[in-house]
Amino acid sequence: MTRKPVHLALYDTWADWETGHATAHLALAGFEVRTATPGGRPVTSMGGLHARPDLALEELRPEDSSLLILPGATAWDEGDDLVPVARTARAFLDAGVPVAAICGATAGLAREGLLDDRAHTSAAVPYLAATGYAGAGRYVEADAVTDGPLVTAGPTEPVAFAREILRLLGAYDDKAVDAWYRLFHHSDPAAYAEWMEAVSR
Repeated sequence: MTRKPVHLALYDTWADWETGHATAHLALAGFEVRTATPGGRPVTSMGGLHARPDLALEELRPEDSSLLILPGATAWDEGDDLVPVARTARAFLDAGVPVAAICGATAGLAREGLLDDRAHTSAAVPYLAATGYAGAGRYVEADAVTDGPLVTAGPTEPVAFAREILRLLGAYDDKAVDAWYRLFHHSDPAAYAEWMEAVSR
């Protein structure tokens, strides 16, 4: 079966550490991972990594994608430059195509009204409350939360974020994802053999 690509949105100051588990293991599962930036411009991460995108964010269509991943970035809280990224997330969710947002990207979605009616999490309750959004009653104290086509997580939970993405896209079966999470999150040595057995089937 041909899978549609996964798209990783990048923008200046994106948080390098937040999406690596997800993109690496999606690629190992057979998904093409493509990067998209506002205007198709090269961008620089929080850690100083330079990225040249595969396409401009404005060219991205939900029907051509399996998932849109939004990493955190200081830029989410420093003005309106990333409002178009949040609007792209709205277009994806309106089309029923999944979106996964972590850290500051959750605040961008909150400002766009996309968390008002969906269970979600983030860095902390006060962080999202500062956006003035109407979804505080749907906040969940958890490492990562999936509600329909939306995955959210806080900045300290890149492994849980990836776990929810792998499950949502059916990249691996539940047994494999469970072993993977125990290996990468809990450093459980027994999980390595289970993970290898599960992915070799």
